[in-house]
Amino acid sequence: LVLGTVLNNAGYGINIVVLDGTKGEVIKTGHFDMYGGDVKTLIDFLKSIEKSSIVLMATYDDSSTKLNDEARKAIAELGSSHIQSLGFRDNWLFVGGKGVAGKSNFEKYLKNDQSTNKYDGWPEIIELQGCIPSFLE
Repeated sequence: LVLGTVLNNAGYGINIVVLDGTKGEVIKTGHFDMYGGDVKTLIDFLKSIEKSSIVLMATYDDSSTKLNDEARKAIAELGSSHIQSLGFRDNWLFVGGKGVAGKSNFEKYLKNDQSTNKYDGWPEIIELQGCIPSFLE
């Protein structure tokens, strides 16, 4: 377990875990409220991620209200295909890497749609599984 409320490192918005891409060890975590918080703290966090890091992201509640073009671009540069589409209360999971060319194969996105939501006002839970490759030293 690297992220969760039980570890007191997750919250509303975008939750991030940065791993050492060669050893798999947690370097840092952060959660960024994109409804009531400041997007600059997210941008600063993203800029501080070192090359050859693996980045895990998960949304909780609203993750897009204050998400601007600069933040979306920084996440897209980590390999996200869906960050440009992320909207109010959409569910999104993503694993990318700093310094990786191309798009990640580890991403799931589910649009918040009142006509198809499984729960009152909320889309269904999404999961992501797979074997994430490491960076070579």
